[in-house]
Amino acid sequence: MALRKILTQGDPALSKVCRPVENFDHRLHTLLDDMKETLAQANGLGLAASQVGILRRVVVVVDSQGEMVELVNPVILSWEGEQTGLEGCLSVPGQYGMVTRPYKAVVRAQDRAGNQFEMEGEGVVARCFFHELEHLDGHLFVEHTDRLYTTEELDAMEQEDGQA
Repeated sequence: MALRKILTQGDPALSKVCRPVENFDHRLHTLLDDMKETLAQANGLGLAASQVGILRRVVVVVDSQGEMVELVNPVILSWEGEQTGLEGCLSVPGQYGMVTRPYKAVVRAQDRAGNQFEMEGEGVVARCFFHELEHLDGHLFVEHTDRLYTTEELDAMEQEDGQA
């Protein structure tokens, strides 16, 4: 396993559409292992293969139990509800925006062996599904927000809320 470099906003790979995975081989397994290690090191909640420069439909997300789930060729089957909250991205470091996403989602994907499965997520997990799958189509969360906030601005807003 190895850490991979996370690409940042402006890198052309982040605006490309990823291709489906067809070979469930050792190269895919290495990519998934590396992505999990990279995500853990970055202390993030999700990572798409395009964020490490691999244009394949592969994501890793942290589920509600804190476990990393591998999603190969994921598709969102259904969604419901709505939630609005702060969202950040490892490819847009130090910046956050208010984004509205569905509250609940069901995803169908394949595991590293090619077996299909479905997974349901609510709250942050559903947010991650939508966020990471958008990466696979060349989009970033910044397209959904009117304003980006820095960490310092968020800290200042939190202090103001605490004093009110």
